[in-house]
Amino acid sequence: MKNGSKSVLIVEDDMILSMVLERMIVKLDYSVVGKTTTGQEAIDSALKLNPDLILMDIQLKDDIDGITAMAEIRNSLDIPVIYITGNSDDFNLSRAKKTDFIDYLIKPIQMSDLESSIQKAFKKN
Repeated sequence: MKNGSKSVLIVEDDMILSMVLERMIVKLDYSVVGKTTTGQEAIDSALKLNPDLILMDIQLKDDIDGITAMAEIRNSLDIPVIYITGNSDDFNLSRAKKTDFIDYLIKPIQMSDLESSIQKAFKKN
């Protein structure tokens, strides 16, 4: 099955991890339409590119975190989101729940985790 028609936006402030995620997505046969490192870029890119899925880190390079950025994106678009975070605290998890996420993965993530999360996301739409 060719997944290449599904587009993914990566929002990750760690450039190495961003490249690893991109490789995983390409290996899984999806296309990466953009990579951003800040909350504001995430909002702008999502609105401009309208991806099929967003992989969202929570801690980003500006004062808009991933959850706030996703809440903002939700005002205009209903794009599935998978949070990928190094932080498993309950505060962020409960904030993230308000944005109706598909999955909440804790770094470091395995390709198999990402694959099953993405499959969940695309079963929904």
